[in-house]
Amino acid sequence: MHISFSKYHGTGNDFIIADNRSGSFKPSSEIVQALCDRRFGIGADGLILIESHSDADFLMNYFNRDGSQSFCGNGSRCAVSFFRELTGAVGTLQFEAIDGRHYAISEGDNHRIAMRNCGWPQELDEGHYLHTGSPHVVVYVEDAEAVNVEAEGRRIRNGKRWRAEGTNVNFVTRKEDVLYVRTYERGVEHETLSCGTGVTAVALIDGWQHGGNERRIFTPGGMLTVRWKVDSKGYTDIELAGPAQKVFTGVVDLGQ
Repeated sequence: MHISFSKYHGTGNDFIIADNRSGSFKPSSEIVQALCDRRFGIGADGLILIESHSDADFLMNYFNRDGSQSFCGNGSRCAVSFFRELTGAVGTLQFEAIDGRHYAISEGDNHRIAMRNCGWPQELDEGHYLHTGSPHVVVYVEDAEAVNVEAEGRRIRNGKRWRAEGTNVNFVTRKEDVLYVRTYERGVEHETLSCGTGVTAVALIDGWQHGGNERRIFTPGGMLTVRWKVDSKGYTDIELAGPAQKVFTGVVDLGQ
């Protein structure tokens, strides 16, 4: 079986994306892992399948590198860019994901994705917790560049409290109004250059602590913007904005 694909990245968070509107490709965890392997496969942080949906423009079926599934903010922007190129679609798009319905507005290579509403952050001994489509622990540190993200992220992610579901871990340095974030991602089980749901969690928690309803956040892979509103239950009208770029296209033989 041969699969045509495109390789995309959103601020360094990279994905294999394929048109699966026929529904013929049903990847096992082993196939996802093989495709995402950086030495023996194409190499990526995750796999995205664009699939048909009865009342949305498309379904984004997202797989982490280990074959598990979750919502992905950076992957969503890449999926929207891929779908527009694939179909010629213009205007506001609606797509379904594992956590529900989202909309997307595109301006060139910049894409604004509506994130799901979420409640208030939880305070923890090591930081704060917020679920923004994926679970995130946010830890403020003096210098994120000096943190051993692999070791510290893995320690928190595999701690007793999070062991069953797992969690992403974000290390944040705040200098004046500038936020710099490095993220350890569950499902990838390594540091990634950027994490959209993680940046969203960081922005909301920082707004909760310091006020305001917009943040520009810098990651090793680039800059993202988060905007939101607040009501009595938490955060609403959350938008994640940033670029999505195609790297190359190809065909892979799955040997089936």
